[in-house]
Amino acid sequence: MIISASRRTDIPCYYSEWLFNRIKEKYVLTRNPMNLSRIKNIDLSRENVECFVFWTKNPAPMTGSLYKLKDYPYYFQFTLNSYGNDIEPGLPGKRRITDEFRKLADKIGGTGPERVIWRYDPVFLNGRYNFEYHAGHFAETAELLKGYTKKVIISFVDLYKKISVNADIFNIREPDFFQKDLILKLFSNTAKANDFTIETCAENGDFTDYNGYSIGRAKCVDGGLIEKISGRKLSPDSLKKDKNQRPGCGCVPSVDIGAYNCCPNGCVYCYANHGAESVKSNFEKHKTYSPFLI
Repeated sequence: MIISASRRTDIPCYYSEWLFNRIKEKYVLTRNPMNLSRIKNIDLSRENVECFVFWTKNPAPMTGSLYKLKDYPYYFQFTLNSYGNDIEPGLPGKRRITDEFRKLADKIGGTGPERVIWRYDPVFLNGRYNFEYHAGHFAETAELLKGYTKKVIISFVDLYKKISVNADIFNIREPDFFQKDLILKLFSNTAKANDFTIETCAENGDFTDYNGYSIGRAKCVDGGLIEKISGRKLSPDSLKKDKNQRPGCGCVPSVDIGAYNCCPNGCVYCYANHGAESVKSNFEKHKTYSPFLI
């Protein structure tokens, strides 16, 4: 079983102590987000867990305790993009987050650059965050991360109904076809110059031969990478496409142990939170030693 921790909230940033307690106890309880009365007991013993896939925008609270994962294969999907505190109010400044990225790769050691994957996600445009802004920030960050990662994954914003109010307030819009084309050409050149591969997450289109550079289709929960870092072959069922994800998603199946409406990062484009009050209420309900996250 592959454990996703988590697409629904930033466990490394806010709930790592809870996670380590659950690993110590070798189980976690989760609720079905569509039916909260349905509870699942997930075995977190080493024999059952093929890999942890961590999703974060700031792993600093967890980085010093990675030794507690010494028996488990793991890697990080680390989102580091161009937006300021108007869009991501709960995060420190970008230079500090960039430093945390480098620290995490160093802490993991020799395989760190392979196990800390950079996400520039999601890309949207407005009056402040225009094409030129993204171009400059992506290039600057790529130079700082050279040697600390081997891959960058990008995606364009999806204007879900949940974020429609914020999209109107901040004039968030998805780039059109021609703008996406320019962004992908520029980003592919930057990635090549800094020795990264570049992939798109759940985007339509074939970019395998794009501007003289191959842009792959991402498998963020990546069976091949998991086999490599774990030294174990996954079962055929574990290498199938995850049927619970979007059609364009390339991920293999995983079990998510997070919960919605509990991430204090407060990103205005987030699909996982319904509002600041519900996040505050759920965050206050969190108990470090509970088998449930909330």
